[in-house]
Amino acid sequence: MIKDKKVPNPIDRHVGSRVRMRRVMLGMSQEKLGESLGLTFQQVQKYEKGTNRIGASRLQQISRTLDVPPAFFFEGAPMLDAVPREEAAPAGVAEDSSPSYVSDFLSTSEGLHLNMAFARIQDPKVRKRIIDLVIALAETEEHPGTAGAEAPNGNGASRGHFPDGKPG
Repeated sequence: MIKDKKVPNPIDRHVGSRVRMRRVMLGMSQEKLGESLGLTFQQVQKYEKGTNRIGASRLQQISRTLDVPPAFFFEGAPMLDAVPREEAAPAGVAEDSSPSYVSDFLSTSEGLHLNMAFARIQDPKVRKRIIDLVIALAETEEHPGTAGAEAPNGNGASRGHFPDGKPG
């Protein structure tokens, strides 16, 4: 007989990933965060994976340690079905948050490091060339065997992957 492993709640996973993202942004280790909270790094790992739920007082303590308001950990969190989206906030007050793929990407180590390094590049032409390179690489991944093929906009990179047709 196979036992079902308990799957972490999506909100707990989201909050944990935001803890991890902020900790990495600050260059803080799990051990250092754990020490400041009176926890082991294993407990911090469990919080970051969403395996263990973070209580309100602990979240307050984490927010002080990571120098962000508690609401930071809920930004971009998945909506629960209990309250329909239209009723969740009065009309004209609700703001569109970043699409979930943005927060999902930034909660990974690669996404966070790429974003931080990219932000340090001052030359707009270099930034544009990096965007074109990444788009071309992504298209090669999507369509293996088309390496070197000219993309729709004629410069080796398609702009079709951006909602407004322009990279950042």
